[in-house]
Amino acid sequence: MAGNEHRATAAVILPLVGGSANVTSVTHCMTRLRLGLADRSRVDDASLRALPAVLGVVEDGDSYQIVLGPGKVARVTPEFARLVHESADATPVPTDGAALSDASSTADTLATRGAEIRAERRSRNRTPLKLFLRRIADIFVPLIPALIGCGIIAGLGGLLVNLGWAGGLTAALTALSSGFMALIAVFVGYNTAKEFGGTPVLGGAVAAIIVFPGVAKVEVFGTPLVPGQGGVLGALGAAALAAYVERWCRRRVPEAVDVLVTPTLTVLVSGLVTLYGLMYVAGEVAEGIGTAADWLLTHTGAFAGFVLGGLFLPLVMLGLHQALIPIHTTLIESQGYTVLLPVLAMAGAGQVGCALAVALRLKRNTSIRKTVRSALPAGVLGVGEPLIYGVSLPLGRPFITACVGGAAGGGLVGLFSMLGTKVGATAIGPSGWALFPLLAGNRGLGATAAVYGLGLLAGYGVGFAATYLFGFDSATLSELNADALPVSTSAPAAAPAAAGVAEPSPAQPSEP
Repeated sequence: MAGNEHRATAAVILPLVGGSANVTSVTHCMTRLRLGLADRSRVDDASLRALPAVLGVVEDGDSYQIVLGPGKVARVTPEFARLVHESADATPVPTDGAALSDASSTADTLATRGAEIRAERRSRNRTPLKLFLRRIADIFVPLIPALIGCGIIAGLGGLLVNLGWAGGLTAALTALSSGFMALIAVFVGYNTAKEFGGTPVLGGAVAAIIVFPGVAKVEVFGTPLVPGQGGVLGALGAAALAAYVERWCRRRVPEAVDVLVTPTLTVLVSGLVTLYGLMYVAGEVAEGIGTAADWLLTHTGAFAGFVLGGLFLPLVMLGLHQALIPIHTTLIESQGYTVLLPVLAMAGAGQVGCALAVALRLKRNTSIRKTVRSALPAGVLGVGEPLIYGVSLPLGRPFITACVGGAAGGGLVGLFSMLGTKVGATAIGPSGWALFPLLAGNRGLGATAAVYGLGLLAGYGVGFAATYLFGFDSATLSELNADALPVSTSAPAAAPAAAGVAEPSPAQPSEP
């Protein structure tokens, strides 16, 4: 029955994005179905947002993204891809016209404003820097499911050790959780070469040099290399170089010997550069990132947390949050967890508190309250897209007060870091309450979870208070609280929710 449900969801979505003939690619991340489209104008955004299964939609560069939520997206995507493959086009699935037209004018206004903001942001985001950062995100996003799974298994193994159980099961869990991280450089190299126009397996082959134990016999500047030195940053650079060398060879090597010469030169040239340059440089950069993160939260924790928690939502709006993905991954690889993600996750907590205050202040606005009510559960679990583009950002001032809540939560987590209790995450992607199973730190799971929970409560509370007290001027409050037509209870739960923000996580961090 569940499979039928997911196939039905895919079948409803397909005609609304222009049918299978309009779909050029199908992938997914933690919460979003990501589509490549031949003709953007054939998409019915309003009807998509009105579907019960859809939490929001967002257009980010060349990717059209439909927010379905964690878990559901992984089940709907293969059904959607299967439908695209089965037919050149799909017959439009009838929709409930009454339900689609049920939202009141206020919610429609917010949705329209959210769409305008997305369009404006999209035009600003097509800069070389942001397109490059989007490429970086596309390299790491496919790795997030494995990071999450291995991170949770690592946490379970650590819990068993703390309970005094150090038997064979603990050793098995350690192997399960550590195997992927030991070879993550290979996966990064594979995805990097694919993203930069090279042969993926050649990128993986060059990146594999970094984790090969035999590199310990190679000396650079009189010092032996260390297996794994440079980590994901080295793999990223090595595979990007391999893609460049391969493209250069393809243009110049005769076709008759291309199959022999091009792969050989690609691995030889980029491999030697990796051994005698990139591994050392990337190793120094990775060590510097870890040292800087530790210093930042140890010496300026409260201030750093306040700034990071308060500015993360604007960073997402500008598309700059994608630069944090390799930093998170580097910290996880070198230290076992990233201390930055729990701080950044507080932005989502401020957003939840803000939404609660909006619902309370606009008691007579049925449509906005319905939007908040439908999107709030996802926001608590760290999926903030519907609340951001459906509520706070179109309203204007509440977006700022949501940032204030995020700053408060981040400042509290940073303060505890200054006092000696570090809070980290063993994987990127989830945030909000969904991050609890992935928490790690230097004081044990209980203390770590308590500090993170306090940070969430601070974000909720300050986001609520700031929005309730300062989120509306009297004129706006009076206008939005005017009598509105009631919204039918038969309307889809997520109908008024507008689109989401560009994504890490965790994550991206874009998914607090």
